[in-house]
Amino acid sequence: MTVLTLGVHIVDVLARPVESIPEGQDTHLLEQIRVTAAGAAAGTAVDLAKLGVPVASAGAVGHDELGDLLLMLMERHGVDVRGIVRKTGEQTAASILPIRPDGGRPSFHVPGANLTLSTADLDPAQVTGARVVHLGGMDVTWGLHDPAFFELLTAARRGGTLVTMDLLSNMPDLMQGARAFLPHVDHFLPNEEQALMITGASSVEEAAAMLLAEGPAGVLITLGAEGSLVATAGGTVRVPALRTPVVDTTGCGDAYCAGFIASLLAGHEVTGAARLGTALAARVAGGLGSDAGLGGLTLDHLQRLADEGAGALPATEGI
Repeated sequence: MTVLTLGVHIVDVLARPVESIPEGQDTHLLEQIRVTAAGAAAGTAVDLAKLGVPVASAGAVGHDELGDLLLMLMERHGVDVRGIVRKTGEQTAASILPIRPDGGRPSFHVPGANLTLSTADLDPAQVTGARVVHLGGMDVTWGLHDPAFFELLTAARRGGTLVTMDLLSNMPDLMQGARAFLPHVDHFLPNEEQALMITGASSVEEAAAMLLAEGPAGVLITLGAEGSLVATAGGTVRVPALRTPVVDTTGCGDAYCAGFIASLLAGHEVTGAARLGTALAARVAGGLGSDAGLGGLTLDHLQRLADEGAGALPATEGI
């Protein structure tokens, strides 16, 4: 194992294009429906596996059919799922995502077993034995807001493990809980809304500076069509978005994290890794679901896409 993704696991059911909900018993015919392994831990794990990075995942799912499906999907893509526990009496987290023609994604969501994940469910050796631990969705995995888990992260980092963190929600009430993880994280990758909510800052530059002051060596704030802001002790850089046709924005944040992590493991510096994260996010935006367009993609190919700056696709939207 090289990477352990730890946190939120969700089954996504996606349909496109959806312009309205049918009245009564009416039926609308669509172009595509997919089921994917998603969430800030599971989605990132699948993307890493598709890039050829050895990855395991840890989290909680229910003893139900959705849990069976989620584990099967992750294993099919090459993710080691032995760290995912089954919770009797809990539903596996799931979302229904009607994707609009412009790529927007309203959702219907059941948080399910993710809310029950605790430090006792984890194998400490998985955490301390990984080169990178990616924390996915610490804002909603309340059972990990635990001094014992923080001590485990400290032990892992002392042994050379790099810790990255992404969030799941944009709910103000959950942001301050996630803030407690910052002293235990090397690179924090929130979106713009999350960064502003956590800090109360009036700009992303101010938010990045405030977040850096709380412990991370790097803060990477994703800005949608405006790209991302990369902040380290050496300064602040804006990484532009790539121009690509957008089908669905689901999982773009997870893809950004996966590309960033894979690039760091390949020896790239933080800003260069952010460019590969941007390229992977653009690739995912061109299809339906959090792992769209990644079949057969290698890190070398991803590097070429980042260097070309347009993903070899016509320019229509920025991701």
